[in-house]
Amino acid sequence: MRRKILTRAFFNRPTLKVAEELIGKFLVRKIGRKEVASMIVETEAYDGPLDLACQARSGKTKRNFPMFEEAGTIYVYFTYGMHWMLNLVTGEKEYPAAVLIRGLADVSGPGRLTKKLKIDKRLNTKKLGKKSGLWVEDRGVKIKKSDIQKTPRIGVSYAGELAKKPYRFILVKAYPQ
Repeated sequence: MRRKILTRAFFNRPTLKVAEELIGKFLVRKIGRKEVASMIVETEAYDGPLDLACQARSGKTKRNFPMFEEAGTIYVYFTYGMHWMLNLVTGEKEYPAAVLIRGLADVSGPGRLTKKLKIDKRLNTKKLGKKSGLWVEDRGVKIKKSDIQKTPRIGVSYAGELAKKPYRFILVKAYPQ
């Protein structure tokens, strides 16, 4: 099986393109001596200060500053007082954009996947890669565009017209892991 770790170059592209192309890639987490990997099947794009659903809509803060870092930075934040959310920073440094990883082949929901993979604030601001213990691999699975459904994001009705944009990507056909 071909296993290619995605580099900063993959993430240093437009957010919507990265969000769609992450579908079918594998999120890999090293926990102790064990590697756990699962195919990414659901993502959401958050694209800059004009995106009213994006946490950077009001500028850089103590919470969201990782979004302003270079592509391939891990942005983890706590929400609803109970869930960690995993985001992967995209695009140019100082342009706040990221992709929320919403679902994996064996676990749905961004809070459940961070719990399963033991992802929390300790990974915030680190770079994707073996050194941080979290990375994304291309394992050669070819996903047809027709097998990816584009829908509006979940829970962002406050974002006005942008709430209706198809910034959520979901794999609708099962592929071998």
